[in-house]
Amino acid sequence: MNAHTPLAWDTLARYRLIEILSLWEGRVAASQIGEAFGVGRQQAQKVLRRYRDLAPENLHYDETRHGFLPSPDFLPRFTQGRADEYLHLLNAHDTLNSPFAGLSMGAANTESLPMPNRSISPQVVREVVKAARERRRLEVTYASFSNPEGQDRILVPHTLVFAAGRWHVRAYCEKHRNYRDFVLSRFRGVPEDAGPMLGRHDAEHDERWQTRVAVRLIPDRRLPQAERDLLALDYAMHDGELELYCRGPLVRYALRELGVNPHHAEANPRAQQIEIANRESLAAWILWS
Repeated sequence: MNAHTPLAWDTLARYRLIEILSLWEGRVAASQIGEAFGVGRQQAQKVLRRYRDLAPENLHYDETRHGFLPSPDFLPRFTQGRADEYLHLLNAHDTLNSPFAGLSMGAANTESLPMPNRSISPQVVREVVKAARERRRLEVTYASFSNPEGQDRILVPHTLVFAAGRWHVRAYCEKHRNYRDFVLSRFRGVPEDAGPMLGRHDAEHDERWQTRVAVRLIPDRRLPQAERDLLALDYAMHDGELELYCRGPLVRYALRELGVNPHHAEANPRAQQIEIANRESLAAWILWS
């Protein structure tokens, strides 16, 4: 058998998990495979052995870390080696057990719009994930519109977030002394460990992050009633209104993905289609998060 031989969906899913964890977290162990797929340790070890038979140059065992680490010449065989594979796994790891994983279904009569993938380094993701899990500080060089060349900062990351087509990390910034969103593709170089968290700057103490906000949406009131009724059906509105709940700092991103401009209405109501019913109560979240 080689990497081009058709594999059963469950085998393919297991090999994909091995590659994703080793590449983006820097380590994979039999216990992770067993937990993800509900198999015993011996079975999980067998999966790892079979994977190494197919990709012998990709992993090496590290006794001090009790797991397999990616080699410098790691070459993905069952994944594409893209950050979104790992980052989506964080939010939807249960899909690994889906009977549809790895199946080429509907290729002839479905189409998806290809979107550009922002460049994210595996080393950056590894350090961010490690710091968030272990509640440690990171010294990073972060580029922004105000500092395109990058500026050194000390961050305490707590949550990875996918919103508005890109991945962020929600983190406490010691320079600004508050929690902010940092786009992963704007990290320059590899973050360095800066020691344990000073004070209480984890997710539990990010008050804005812990605040759930209701976003109420209705069909654009400038449209004829028949068109508003159609939109209410499109969005499964109840009594002509859709109420969504999200974390406070994510309100702006939610509106952006829904195509709703929070600051002004589009000139063409058919272009906007839906509008915010509780704009005043969202003002603080729209202006600053």
